[in-house]
Amino acid sequence: MKESNAKARFDSTDLNILQAIQEDSRISNSELARRINLSQPATHTRLNRLEARGLIRNLVSLLDRDKLGLDLICFFYVRLNVHSEEALLCFEKAVLSMSSILECHYLTGQFDYSLKAVFQNRRELEQFERRVLTPIPEVTQIMTSVVLSEIKSTTVLPLPTD
Repeated sequence: MKESNAKARFDSTDLNILQAIQEDSRISNSELARRINLSQPATHTRLNRLEARGLIRNLVSLLDRDKLGLDLICFFYVRLNVHSEEALLCFEKAVLSMSSILECHYLTGQFDYSLKAVFQNRRELEQFERRVLTPIPEVTQIMTSVVLSEIKSTTVLPLPTD
């Protein structure tokens, strides 16, 4: 029987493992075992089980945007002129190929999509909007917001409590 994501069962040890690797994906198995008070083989087995269940998609390194010169964050709200499945898939396929786009969300309400993107400067933003985003045939309206200050940005998901 396939397990529903919403009904996934975890014990406190599983939750402790997930919390620890969210905070530091490079943690060694021995350090993880020490933190959760479990043997190294048991920790490794549990970690493998969590990965096999699909709870752990990727182990990644988070890069410093500012140090890479990508300090301009923007949100685009996009409305399409056609809402057929073909038009939606065409837009989504185009977005998937854009390296500046960090997130894309299909929405309800006034706009169809919300995009989060990063750029080096205003000129790069302008070129992206004029030469990349606007020419997509399905796009009929774009509203752009430039982030003045980032208050919170995290990849750590809130985990259920026991």
